[in-house]
Amino acid sequence: MENHRGKVAVITGGASGFGLEFARLGAARGMKLVLADVQQNALDTARAELEAAGAEVLAMQCDVRSGAAVQALADATMARFGAVHLLFNNAGVGAGGLVWENTQADWEWVLGVNLWGVIHGVRIFTPLMLATAKTEPGYQGHIVNTASMAGLLNAPTMGIYNVSKHAVVSLSESLYQDLKLVEAPIGASVLCPYFVPTGISQSHRNRPEEVRNVDAAPTASQRAAQAMSDKAVNSGKVSAVDVANMTFDAIDTDQFYIYSHPHALSNVQQRMQEIVSHSNPGDPYAAVPHIRDMLRAKLAGG
Repeated sequence: MENHRGKVAVITGGASGFGLEFARLGAARGMKLVLADVQQNALDTARAELEAAGAEVLAMQCDVRSGAAVQALADATMARFGAVHLLFNNAGVGAGGLVWENTQADWEWVLGVNLWGVIHGVRIFTPLMLATAKTEPGYQGHIVNTASMAGLLNAPTMGIYNVSKHAVVSLSESLYQDLKLVEAPIGASVLCPYFVPTGISQSHRNRPEEVRNVDAAPTASQRAAQAMSDKAVNSGKVSAVDVANMTFDAIDTDQFYIYSHPHALSNVQQRMQEIVSHSNPGDPYAAVPHIRDMLRAKLAGG
């Protein structure tokens, strides 16, 4: 995209983390903002900050697991601003543990937000963007789906999260190809961050009651996964601001894959080599065996 001023950006998970930084950059570029989030107090704070900075803001509480809720967001967006130019399908949550220990509620929550949230965003907003392109001269649009390096790798005790993010990468690549096929003036990108200090490791704070594990305490593997996630996320040296800048640069240059930590691609390359050579998956902790040993100790300790 060549010019953002006056354009409309829709951001799910827009009240914190990457979403809030996308909104701040959008405001600085003169964009009109639509923020969606499940956390009302954070949403109110974000709206107040961005309006104080001079941005026009529509803020709506929205659980992206619900197609009806995303449709309501789209309806409100069109009623207020009449167009969509940038779409950030960014809302995300995390859960871990040995894959067979995740409950149905765990799967429904993580896939509901991480995958169905993106599905709803793509299927509802893309037609609106295509329709706007037919009536707005020189229209340029872009869709960014937030995945993760976990969408390209498969670390242990992260299975439920890995599955959701692999699906987002596949959906995003398919979206890119479909948009190219119909020669739409809409770009697409998939954001694959590694460990960045955001609130993702504490996303259970907003977990809805209907998908909580009210009768089951966390298992040893789930406790270990939570501890490792907290440490890895909070020790990250690349900030959410850095990732937001990378993302807008990718939008400006029509770049599809966005990586916060390019050095991690060596692990992706190893995985691809294992696939094409028919090798069994390698040890993800081969270079850091102390982490594998620590994880095993935590699991054995109960």
